[in-house]
Amino acid sequence: MPIIVNLDVMMARRKMSLNELSEKVGLTLSNLSILKTGKAKAIRFNTLEAICKVLNCQPGDILEYADNEANTTVR
Repeated sequence: MPIIVNLDVMMARRKMSLNELSEKVGLTLSNLSILKTGKAKAIRFNTLEAICKVLNCQPGDILEYADNEANTTVR
């Protein structure tokens, strides 16, 4: 999939555990884990907004597009 999820990177930068993020965002651990591992098929804007608010970041800090054909990453 050309969309890369960098949630683990932002969590590490903020020194926040998955449990803590789950509590603050109001998502289950399993749903956050699916997102974190890149297995999610979609994300709601209000979920993305809540994650960005808690992690004090922009959506582009969490989601990244990588063009596999050109082997480049676009941010």
